[in-house]
Amino acid sequence: MSSLAAVYTRALLGLDAPLVTVEVHASNGLPALSLVGLPEASVRESKERVRSALMSSQFQLPPMRITLNLAPADLPKVGSRYDLPIAIGILQATGQLEANTAGFELFGELGLDGQLRPVAGILPSILAANKAGRTAIIPEANLEEASLLKEAKVLGASHLLEVCAFLTEKNTKMLKSPVPLVKEGLNYAEDLSDIVGQHQAKRALEIAASGRHPLLMVGPPGSGKSMLAKRLVTLLPPLSHEEAIEVAAIHSIAQVDTGSRSPFQPPYFSPHHTSTAPALIGGGSHQPKPGAISLSHLGVLFLDELPEFNRSVLEALREPLENRAVHISRVNGHITYPADFLLVAALNPSPSGFFPDDPQNRCKDTPEQIQRYLKKISGPLLDRVDLQIEVPPVEVADLQGKVDPNAETSEQVRARVAICRQRQLTRQGCLNGELSPKQLQKQVVLTEPMQQLLQQAMNRLGLSARAYHSILRVALTLADMEATELEIKHLAEAIGYRNLDRLKA
Repeated sequence: MSSLAAVYTRALLGLDAPLVTVEVHASNGLPALSLVGLPEASVRESKERVRSALMSSQFQLPPMRITLNLAPADLPKVGSRYDLPIAIGILQATGQLEANTAGFELFGELGLDGQLRPVAGILPSILAANKAGRTAIIPEANLEEASLLKEAKVLGASHLLEVCAFLTEKNTKMLKSPVPLVKEGLNYAEDLSDIVGQHQAKRALEIAASGRHPLLMVGPPGSGKSMLAKRLVTLLPPLSHEEAIEVAAIHSIAQVDTGSRSPFQPPYFSPHHTSTAPALIGGGSHQPKPGAISLSHLGVLFLDELPEFNRSVLEALREPLENRAVHISRVNGHITYPADFLLVAALNPSPSGFFPDDPQNRCKDTPEQIQRYLKKISGPLLDRVDLQIEVPPVEVADLQGKVDPNAETSEQVRARVAICRQRQLTRQGCLNGELSPKQLQKQVVLTEPMQQLLQQAMNRLGLSARAYHSILRVALTLADMEATELEIKHLAEAIGYRNLDRLKA
């Protein structure tokens, strides 16, 4: 006597969710429970979790030879998401559950008492299941993530017995449905009006947000670089529904707790300078996970104390800055994660932290020490940073002064940024910071005085061709902010935002 059952679920491969069929064959013979199909350690351990969950739920594990196959066999299986479909498959194959599971895909980790626990990367799986015309049955704890999906067919359960009862009676009221998410307002804790002084830095933030231009801030400790970086994300327009789903899917894979952040707020991440390349770029031994640059997708990535990062880690940023994606290769496959982030970095002007011309003479470093410190940042990486500004220390008088009631708020600046961005998207289909050199030629027409000004800047600062195009992108954004044609004053201001080039020249 033998019996065969098949239950659908999905693996996790980056943002893809390939179909996996859990095949269960039960036959007479020496009692055994074997699992095949390239299972990783956490999947192999599911046998013990499922065994205890079945017994705790008053089911039996008959003394039969049970073989579990996770097909396709050449696709690596990672994680605990296969517990629930394995349990349901065993119940079907051993005749303890009479149900047709063809229209469903099951996901969930089982506790030893049969409780369903949340799993990582549930959003890509739900989207793929719905595209295939099936209903996803997931742990109840994952329902909040699924609330972003407006018309998704998804049901949540908290226990193995609930799933069995539902599959037997097919009554959707027996399981919970996600509560549709109403688009809420942005709830930032920080605001641009919190910043005292630093008018040039505030303007640089608006330029960076308007054209998606990478920004580098150079200033002594306590000048407000971190405060400025945290408020840059408040100037970005809210995410669209499709963008919010994409960001939430990445965070779901990485199991990032977003706290009270609205799903429509652009993300903000600030990794420590001791972070490794896999932590920043993404990676892992079995299932490569997204790094900080992908977790910052459509938001802001802030790198504080930039020269303190390992040089090889910083160099790994060069390709994602160009391609807006990161490609991770392993022996068993290739994974691509989106990484369309706005880079913001900060550093001190010298090892001691102060400018060489500090009025209080606090800089004790020699010119050679300062040059050696600044050269920790490679020229190719620096070329990719469009805006480089000095952030001077705030005067005591400004700190002791009254709060300016007319200070611009993040909401006011964000409205201007949204208008400026729409102007760029209407004209060229992308933001100025994303324009290729060929696209720049179509959008920018330089007069003779403009060409002369650029030639002088190139010679004086020793700029590369990439820096040349960077200046043009920033100048175009400055013109778009004023809703005018490109003028020489915009070029002059854009050249002024190459401060670190000037320090290193």
